[in-house]
Amino acid sequence: MHNRLRALLVAVVTLAGAGTYAAVPAGAAAAPKSVTITADQDTYLSQASPTQTHGSHTWLSACPSTCDAQAAAERQALVRFPVKGLPANATGITATLKLTAARTTETSIAARKVTATWSDTVTWPSRPALGATLGTAKGLTSGEDVELDVTGAFTGAVPGDGTYSFAITATAGPQAVFNSLEGTAGAKPRLTVTYTESAASDGPLAFTKPSTAQLRASSKKVFAHYFPPFPVSIDNQAPASDYYARNWLKPEGESGKHKAYGGFLRDRPLTRSPLTGDFELADLKTEVSQAVAAGLDGFTVDILSVTSRNWTRVENLIKAAEAVDPGFKIVLMPDMNGLASVDSAALAAALAKVAASKSVYRLADNRLVVSPFKAEARTPAWWSEWMKTMKTQYGIEVAFVPCFLDFARYRDSFSSISYGFANFGHHNATANSGLVAGIDKAHSMGKIWMQPIAIQDSRPNQGIYEEAGNTDNLRLSWKGAIDGKAEWVQLVTWNDYSEGTQFAPSANAGWTWLDLSTYYLTCMKLGCPQITKDVLYVSHRVQPYAAKPTYPQTKLMELRTSPAGTQPRDTVEVLSMLTAAGTVTATIGGQTHTYAAPAGVSVKTFPLKTGSVSASASRSGAVVATATSPYEVTSTPYVQDLQYRGVSSARAK
Repeated sequence: MHNRLRALLVAVVTLAGAGTYAAVPAGAAAAPKSVTITADQDTYLSQASPTQTHGSHTWLSACPSTCDAQAAAERQALVRFPVKGLPANATGITATLKLTAARTTETSIAARKVTATWSDTVTWPSRPALGATLGTAKGLTSGEDVELDVTGAFTGAVPGDGTYSFAITATAGPQAVFNSLEGTAGAKPRLTVTYTESAASDGPLAFTKPSTAQLRASSKKVFAHYFPPFPVSIDNQAPASDYYARNWLKPEGESGKHKAYGGFLRDRPLTRSPLTGDFELADLKTEVSQAVAAGLDGFTVDILSVTSRNWTRVENLIKAAEAVDPGFKIVLMPDMNGLASVDSAALAAALAKVAASKSVYRLADNRLVVSPFKAEARTPAWWSEWMKTMKTQYGIEVAFVPCFLDFARYRDSFSSISYGFANFGHHNATANSGLVAGIDKAHSMGKIWMQPIAIQDSRPNQGIYEEAGNTDNLRLSWKGAIDGKAEWVQLVTWNDYSEGTQFAPSANAGWTWLDLSTYYLTCMKLGCPQITKDVLYVSHRVQPYAAKPTYPQTKLMELRTSPAGTQPRDTVEVLSMLTAAGTVTATIGGQTHTYAAPAGVSVKTFPLKTGSVSASASRSGAVVATATSPYEVTSTPYVQDLQYRGVSSARAK
């Protein structure tokens, strides 16, 4: 499905969206705004009548165990609110739970966070666990509101989108009684959320990012391939001496096993100081938050094992998604290389174990989405039997979306058992210049398509790389997904640092690849947004591709030649997103290049030179954006390093 090498690759890739997302122009921050949401579920639970439900009652009750003559007769009220549509640039969020008292008492009450799911048929024995106390109040007056500060429940990358539940408990005094959803109109439980929208110029993007709710309302889905072996931190040590620094970034690391190719990795996740407590879960929450902030819908998690530490990371990733944002979905992706010795029954048991999570991705009809990597490692008959086991033993219907290494070869034999198709793809501009034909073929077979999107591919330990052409490969693969009307996208990968394919915020590129993808995923979902802030993105290598390292490497990366790909090049690229036409100046190794850049998105490349790299944009004599790369270009690199660095004028990292 790959086209032959084109004689000329057009530098600027334009994207034709179905419409244009109307962004808010840059300007001063808006005045605070408030939205009030009425509860969609409420009930109370009674220890004295543990099996009785109270969801249809016209009142809610909270009572400490000492509030009447009955021993240990505690009552708790539960209220739930659906919160959607707060803008992604909301800041200064406060939240107030308002309940109307139905009785005058001197009761002391508390609002506590509830994270588990429940319905109004819940009973005392099945009551959800209660989290920390958020707000308190004392003294109720019949017919008047009591207000409880629950701002502490609003945390995460996009605070505000999701379902928020609270328990009302009485800590002292007599029984507290409130109006319920079935009670007096205008006195139902309410949640008031107040926030301020920061100006577009305050953010790191060149446009006002739509809210998470707006992006998720689209039927298009964008996932990123999560590779468990490379979490934010391996050992929770200081970045200068942690496992990445000691063992994977140095040629002598891990007792010298990586000396031949100059070290296992060339990049690592953005660093952080050591944490207290469960640092692995905390790091996974950070990665979920980063992905949510970038507009992603979820992760496709590479399941390499069903017993090892990598499996534990899969389970913890699902827990992290549940905690940060249950709307962020985890797609189960068994890796049929890593699972070569795992039989059908063991795979079914493992996936069924995690499938109950509300964060594991299911279709609207409740089918569990399973998208095995290298699905062709097992026959369609094997997969059919596996899906039968999932249904008969675990009651789980599967929507099967095989991710092939060779879509053209296996699509027909897998068609009858598949909901959709995916390909892991190749990572050079030539291979990704004709993607629509493959997407059209999948659609003609009645299947949805998950398009791979890649930035680059550089594998020291395997001795191969592909020429990404700065961001050519990234932009062309996004163009293919949009033009071909792919239903889903998979960024390959979020964090496989051994293959140099990472989109995650990293030491070498910061947020650059994610920020660019946030723009293109917005184009895919809602139409391309208006540029409201001048931003420059600069990409370059730190060495000419043919430069030899000074470290005595015996294994050097060579261009992957099958299938035929883009030929190597030594270039610096300036990708500009400008609110209006301006002048861009690129300084590379002391040589200055100046050109007129149009409004909107445009790309210009220049020869790579040794020395420093920077770019600036000006308009009417004033500089409006500057990007200075912290990476010097050298003709004598210590180890061979063919990964592109990325720099944004709008971010320090």
